[in-house]
Amino acid sequence: MDINLELYRVFYYVANTLSFSEASRQLFISQSAVSQSVKSLEKKLGHPLFIRSTKKVALTPEGELLLAHVRPAIQMLDEGEALLSGGNTLKGQLRIGASDTICRYFLIHYFHRFHQDYPDVRIKITNSTSIGCIDLLENRQVDLIVCNYPNSRLHPHTQMKIVREFQDVFVANPDFFPLGDHPVELKQLLEYPILMLSPKSTTSEYLHHIFTAHGLNLVPEIELNSNDLLIDLARIGLGIACVPDYMLDSGETRRKEKSFIQPDESPGKSFPSSRLVRVPLQTPLPGRQMVLVSPPALPLSQAAQRFMEYFI
Repeated sequence: MDINLELYRVFYYVANTLSFSEASRQLFISQSAVSQSVKSLEKKLGHPLFIRSTKKVALTPEGELLLAHVRPAIQMLDEGEALLSGGNTLKGQLRIGASDTICRYFLIHYFHRFHQDYPDVRIKITNSTSIGCIDLLENRQVDLIVCNYPNSRLHPHTQMKIVREFQDVFVANPDFFPLGDHPVELKQLLEYPILMLSPKSTTSEYLHHIFTAHGLNLVPEIELNSNDLLIDLARIGLGIACVPDYMLDSGETRRKEKSFIQPDESPGKSFPSSRLVRVPLQTPLPGRQMVLVSPPALPLSQAAQRFMEYFI
């Protein structure tokens, strides 16, 4: 069957992004040209490749099958062209999915290093919760994800590598919650307002599982989508926050704590400090892991392979 390779390339970009407009932007052609190319390929193959609706674009089973064969071919061609035109210079795109907390407190170092090593590779970062990142990977919107584990959306056969161990800790401003150094039970914590991540997070799943296992009903005072904001609210005394320990150990968090500005520091008024302390538990929370996950049974781009090597 005589089909122009460019039709397959357009299909590849639309299938990767699940967006005709984004594909047109990356290919530097008009959206109508993208649409016409896809229609032409569908007509030549005799199968619909995409399910189009006003809200989203999805691959048909035939489109999924075709993508599995087109993806490695296009990636090998792009990498071959890059090697011929730029020696050993790596080009292309690295697409990563991760939460803002993981990006800011863990991945930023690796992004910096990768950008220094491969300046011609475009790094595209998509923020989502650790649960939402699974959707990004399954929909092929990203090449790799870094997420928290355990994760209810991760299947046992998923290809993943542990890249960091961490522990969740409770923190409080001692001027508001003077708990002292004596370890407390989980049951005692429920006497105080608890600040934690929203229900659509692995952290929420994890904490509810822990408290339920101890016969306790966890009802948080505040649920948010930002660990940084939880820390800020704990500093001003709105409650006791549960956050990953690596946030407190980072130099940036310590600098932020030192530079915290007290409101309305008028003469004659005294304000509590903004410092935070860890609340010791009689039984520390079980540790968790941060994992690097790649899509099963699909070849990775050379850029994604190089990025994974940083964790080997």
